[in-house]
Amino acid sequence: MSKLHPVTSDTFDSDVLQANQPVLLEFGAEWCQPCRVLEPLLEQLAEDWEGHFTFAKLDVDQATEITARYGVLSVPTTILFKDGQEVERIVGLQPKQKLWEKLAAHQQ
Repeated sequence: MSKLHPVTSDTFDSDVLQANQPVLLEFGAEWCQPCRVLEPLLEQLAEDWEGHFTFAKLDVDQATEITARYGVLSVPTTILFKDGQEVERIVGLQPKQKLWEKLAAHQQ
């Protein structure tokens, strides 16, 4: 079972903006090869950081309004939301260690 919670336009506010803990949200797409490489890394991080962060993914083709609202121009783009606000943005495929360091900087 995936540790990446699917987020839609309908659930974005409750799943991300109103979440009780920080949410790392991957903006991706089915056709995006780098997204396919990133998702297993996010799954590993979700296990490592369980209880500290929620890990989620949003399909940019299905949630165009949210994608535009946050100015996401390329995929994958990963945004860390804390208390309903964007606190970190990572554009493109990054190594697991870099993602880990970004999360550690915002650990509760």
